[in-house]
Amino acid sequence: MSEVSVSGVLAELGRMRLLPVVVIDDVRHAAPLAAALLAGGLPCAEVTLRTPAALEALRILAADPDLLVGAGTVLSPTQAEEAVRAGARFVVTPGWSDAVVERCRVLGVPILPGVATPTEVLRALDAGLDTVKLFPAGLLGGPAAVRALAGPFPGLGVVPTGGIGPDDLRRYLDLPTVLAVGGSWMTAPELLREGRFDEVRTRTEHAVVMVREAR
Repeated sequence: MSEVSVSGVLAELGRMRLLPVVVIDDVRHAAPLAAALLAGGLPCAEVTLRTPAALEALRILAADPDLLVGAGTVLSPTQAEEAVRAGARFVVTPGWSDAVVERCRVLGVPILPGVATPTEVLRALDAGLDTVKLFPAGLLGGPAAVRALAGPFPGLGVVPTGGIGPDDLRRYLDLPTVLAVGGSWMTAPELLREGRFDEVRTRTEHAVVMVREAR
């Protein structure tokens, strides 16, 4: 993937401003999940590599040309490679990993490394990255933490994730440094397990409306 393509992926996320964080236990849920997200007006997903079904589910979702799909909870260079082979167009980690960042650079795929401190932000900047995932955002101070980081790092793009729901979504969206907001409430695991894809679509539609109102 070229540098232009890498920046293009981040630009796509910035246009959508929302990133559903998905835990899939059963690959049979992948196709109806894709349909629900598209029907709800949000053509993207971060499939977390937390279950045995994750890679195959990612492959199914990524096969849809209308979806921008990435891999989350990537803990090792091997996982990054497997995810990219499955079709992931971006990689997300829960914390900083020099090895994963370097492997993503070699693979030519954008990475959103998890950070929780200014020191980790500096490491990301030193590695040539300008966008990070703030995790777990809720425990770190929520929107106030994002605002605090914007002071010393004015050019930093932030994707806050962790402990975010519809009640505080707007507070994050109103911050100019927030590229997109990651959250699992739209695709909660219990909704997938119970086959409640209409509810996934409804929650997604509601979140998309909130994004439009925030612009």
